[in-house]
Amino acid sequence: MITRVLVAMDGSEASERALQYALEVHDDAEVTVLYVAGEPSSMMGEAAGIALAEDLSDEAREQTEAVADRAREIASEHDTTVDVEVAMGQPGKRIVERADDVDTVIVGTHNGSLVDRLLVGNVAQTVFKSSPVSVTVVR
Repeated sequence: MITRVLVAMDGSEASERALQYALEVHDDAEVTVLYVAGEPSSMMGEAAGIALAEDLSDEAREQTEAVADRAREIASEHDTTVDVEVAMGQPGKRIVERADDVDTVIVGTHNGSLVDRLLVGNVAQTVFKSSPVSVTVVR
């Protein structure tokens, strides 16, 4: 029986679908949302904004609050609550590290282009290959 679920969210529609899936399929489980603020790099989408911001902590806080607020909003639509955690680093690696404490991980996939997968890496693929627990990838 699955009692602890980890959902990786990055503010994308795909990650919102992953959270909705988790709340619908595992409605009795404790759901934790993990937002990973990527290490600053010019090739990391949202993290690039953090890397270029004058005050790194303020920019990271704003992005984190936006993701956390949206996660709580989705949970309230399902008449439940979620815990929100934040980590800093490489998203795939941090998600896999956090997976040790849950029964399953749920991630969304962006279906990125080959160039996206080569340059940025595919977080869902990294988690799927390395997770110590089962992983559900939601489209």
